[in-house]
Amino acid sequence: MTNVNITASPRSEFGKGASRRIRRGGQIPAVLYGTDTALMHVTLPEHELNLALRKPRVVLNIAFDGQTYLTKPRDIQRDPVRLNLEHLDLLVITKQEAALRSDYADAVAQVHAAAEEAGLDSAMVMQSWEESVANGELPLAAVGHAVADAKEKAIELAAAAAAAAASEDAAAIASALDAATPAEPAEPAEPAHAE
Repeated sequence: MTNVNITASPRSEFGKGASRRIRRGGQIPAVLYGTDTALMHVTLPEHELNLALRKPRVVLNIAFDGQTYLTKPRDIQRDPVRLNLEHLDLLVITKQEAALRSDYADAVAQVHAAAEEAGLDSAMVMQSWEESVANGELPLAAVGHAVADAKEKAIELAAAAAAAAASEDAAAIASALDAATPAEPAEPAEPAHAE
């Protein structure tokens, strides 16, 4: 499940110093905004947020000011050296978009599981799946096709690799035979006759 519930607190202090104090307190400064939503400055619990952001296509259900907002991460700012979370921009989304993100994340998990079960390279199966989704197939429906396509590609790649290896072996054998074959003896030159 890619929906994570997080409770936000209001934020009234702004600037670098205030942001540092918020982070030292185990919170992360964030903003929520959307088409029909006024900009809201909040703080979110750092530990819960870090765990949530590890999930692909996560939907954050932010409880704030008596309402729950469905959001997706828009911009995640991290310290360039320590990679600690510093600030987060969250975009308010619709229930339909949240459901699509959830389906997409579930499909990604199924792709990895199916690839492992089939003994295939996960990246190859993901590439096939992404191509199917880009061509208009629904994320969950594309999982089975992606595994079948990846199997075909793996067979084709194995056949091509075997053909290339056989060609290299044949060339090596021909080269070895050429080197091992003794050169034909040269005909003895006729002695020159003096007249």
